[in-house]
Amino acid sequence: MTTIDDFTRPKEFLSPLEKYIGGMIREWAENDVIPYRRKFNEDWKDHNWVEPAMKKLYVDIGLQKAVWPKEVGGWGLGQSDHVGTLMARVFEEVGRADTGIAVASAVTFWPLIMIALKPHINEELCAEFAPMFCDADEPRFAANAMTEPQGGSDIENMGNMGGKTITTTAELDGDEWVINGHKLWPTNTGGVADLFGVICTTKQGSSDEDDFAFIFVPADTEGVTQGEPYKKAGMAADKNSDIWFENVRVPKKYRAWGAGDDAKYFREVINWGSMSSAAFCVGAMMNTYEILKEYCSNKIFRGKPLKENTAVAAVLSDIAKDIEICRIATYQSARTLDRPELYWDKWSHEGVAKSRAVKMHVADKCIEVTNNAASLMGTYGCDRDWDVEKHWRDVKMIQLWMGGKQLCQMETARWFYGCETL
Repeated sequence: MTTIDDFTRPKEFLSPLEKYIGGMIREWAENDVIPYRRKFNEDWKDHNWVEPAMKKLYVDIGLQKAVWPKEVGGWGLGQSDHVGTLMARVFEEVGRADTGIAVASAVTFWPLIMIALKPHINEELCAEFAPMFCDADEPRFAANAMTEPQGGSDIENMGNMGGKTITTTAELDGDEWVINGHKLWPTNTGGVADLFGVICTTKQGSSDEDDFAFIFVPADTEGVTQGEPYKKAGMAADKNSDIWFENVRVPKKYRAWGAGDDAKYFREVINWGSMSSAAFCVGAMMNTYEILKEYCSNKIFRGKPLKENTAVAAVLSDIAKDIEICRIATYQSARTLDRPELYWDKWSHEGVAKSRAVKMHVADKCIEVTNNAASLMGTYGCDRDWDVEKHWRDVKMIQLWMGGKQLCQMETARWFYGCETL
């Protein structure tokens, strides 16, 4: 019988570890998430149901060690030639179970990419922060503190804005950075994160990439305040809130790299965010396929299974087609991060445009797939017992973040068509 594993995954890209790690997470999804995920909807504040699942994934399986170098107790995937495709499989499997958990997991890695991914591994900062994750017997999270009240996606629109709207400032005072500012919406806030990667400016109003700073701030540093988590339409497993930095002092060495390089490697973080967002969506689409296949095989309409009706089969075909194409595109996007020498500089505006294009397409198709599935299932599509409505609510947020579809469109057009004012 056809299953989700029959959708194409480009096998020549994959490490032998992929099947092993993917299998562990598939088992975790079946045993620790899917039976309970309906309870996640109302667990947005306390995470009484979410935390046990995260502990199993992060601590028992050990995912929070994944990107750290082996020398500091990690798995060493940040040094692997297959980290992109391995993480595509991880985020696809986690997204199949719950995209909110997938986001919380992936965003923990995003700031760590700045210092733990070859060829730019900051050994000093890895030694500083890895024990927080690798020696812990509880889940540990990181957050990418980027969005601000006045700027929204302007901050990640590096190709046009160059960081000139960043208002969170970092001023060097002797051997310490003094950080002041207000961030909102970062994943893993509301009291979750143990470590922040804070996007700052060393000269407010400057579009010079030398003034773009990425500085690590432990969450318990004096002057850091987190607000209460927001109650959102979906993604209860992903907490978001406000963060205030008031004369926060951290050592000078906590800046990821320095003038110019912080902005350069931040573009790689955007590429990782786009690829992993596509993987979340592929996972959600695959689980929607499983649910829809069960429903349409068992629901009888005019004396035969619903799937045997021509009009229904046409919609089912389109859903399968979209999953097949989106999965292939996502793994190809992951492979470009692993092999930049074959494709493009992963710190370039070309890389940003092409990863954005994949994220935009896959998110759009995921919205269509979940919407069409809900329509085919009628009232059952809105029934929480079937979980399609959960995917439908959750994946809309994937389409909206990282600047939303609009920034994806602008950056894609900017590179492919040479647009200069977008």
